Amino acid sequence: MLGKPPRMQRQASRQQTTGKGLQLDAIDIVNACYRVLQLPTVADKTFLVTIGDRSVTGMIARDQMVGPWQVPVSDVAVTMNSFDGYHGEAMAMGERTPVAVLDAAASARMAVSEAITNIAAADIDALDEVKLSANWMAACGNAVDDADLYDAVKAVGLEFCPELQLTIPVGKDSLSMRSIWESDGTQKEVKAPLSLIVSAFARVRDVSKTLTPQLRTDKGDTRLMLIDLGQGENRLGATALAQVHNEIGDRPADIEVFTALKIFFESMRELRREGRLLAYHDRSDGGLFATLCEMAFAGHCGLSLDISHVDDHALPALFSEELGAVIQVQAEDSISIMQTLSAKGLTVIGLGKPVDDTHIVISHDGKEVLHESRIDLH
Repeated sequence: MLGKPPRMQRQASRQQTTGKGLQLDAIDIVNACYRVLQLPTVADKTFLVTIGDRSVTGMIARDQMVGPWQVPVSDVAVTMNSFDGYHGEAMAMGERTPVAVLDAAASARMAVSEAITNIAAADIDALDEVKLSANWMAACGNAVDDADLYDAVKAVGLEFCPELQLTIPVGKDSLSMRSIWESDGTQKEVKAPLSLIVSAFARVRDVSKTLTPQLRTDKGDTRLMLIDLGQGENRLGATALAQVHNEIGDRPADIEVFTALKIFFESMRELRREGRLLAYHDRSDGGLFATLCEMAFAGHCGLSLDISHVDDHALPALFSEELGAVIQVQAEDSISIMQTLSAKGLTVIGLGKPVDDTHIVISHDGKEVLHESRIDLH
């Protein structure tokens, strides 16, 4: 009916973005903690998620609010199929828009990966059952932005998702994210950076097995462990730490070993079904520090941590936004779980434990780098 219309042709040119590394010696760690927790992308989202009824239909198994104190830190949303069963559906999101300023392809990979580490909190049979929706936003028409969009779509559509057997059956795009006008005879322009927002969907076997970030203090002696999917890297480019200091940094987080994400997903599924995970929260905006704080806020408890084995420097250890997750397990089971995950090729690092008082105490290389009241931080 339409014949063969000519294909659209675009001329693009890549531009290598070179940033400047953060001057870590000039950053006060306590001040950085407070700044990061006040950044809108990290801070409390209550103003967004309390404006409507979160229990409409009566089949909402997991909403945003977690724990007795209803802290909005859930990784995933879960609904039930019926009133008399445990099957349901899960939805989660992922985005790493700031990373696109430094590396468009890395930003796209991290957006998909974050959606996966979020939805991993639900009881899903296999990674290839997860379906994705991709919402692309870019300022097309500029040679550099066109090249960034091409690199990001190629990274996700031709490399990353096929490797993990992930499909993107639906999506949308907004490719006019720019405004041009004249003022006093001068042409001015404002444009948005490339952005990929990924929504992940999957059917759930048992909605009652959904994990939350709430730390459990009623389960006896427990331990916290970081599963690091960043392969030991703790890059600070385009992180919350960089933003609150009016910087962008140089090297952003990325995922180099694609199969590690699949192994991680399958491992979380197995441990969850064996009942060996008490709490789960992925590492994303704000880094490990924000992840642990949100878990403590949801559990209304404090933390006693040693981050010496995460990185040689305390700031990258706390604020890098590499892929990963923190899990809470029984103390007597921690060595077995660590050995099991390590045997599969995952990097697992012991962090410490939750405590009943209201303080967060963090040590690095034998020195106390943070000792703050949890209530003050909240």
